[in-house]
Amino acid sequence: VQLVESGGGLVQPGGSLRLSCAASGFTLSSSPMTWARQAPGKGLEWVSSFYSDGSTYYKDSMKGRFTISRDNANSTVYLQMNSLQPNETATDYCGAGGMWGRGTQVTVSS
Repeated sequence: VQLVESGGGLVQPGGSLRLSCAASGFTLSSSPMTWARQAPGKGLEWVSSFYSDGSTYYKDSMKGRFTISRDNANSTVYLQMNSLQPNETATDYCGAGGMWGRGTQVTVSS
C-alpha cells in the first residue's frame, strides 16, 4: 500500500486548495478512504471519509466547504477545500486500511 499526497501550499484566508492522494497497491474502489490533518502542536484530526458505497462524511466544521471525491480509474482521491482559515494550517494526510501517506502541508496566511 502506498499513498502519496500532493496539492498543498500557501493560500490566503478565504482561499481554496485541492489536495490529491495517489493510491497504489490496493483497489481504490473497494476501500474506504480518509483525509485527516494535524495542526502544529496538536493531534491528528479526522476531516472526511469516502466509503465504497459512495457515501461521504465530513467533520461538522468542514460541511459545505470541503468535498471529498475519487477517481477510481486513476486511483486518486481528492479533497477540495474552500473558504480556508488560518487555524486550518496543518499537514494533511490521506489514509486507507490503517496506512497513511507522508502528508502535504497546507498553510493559510495573508
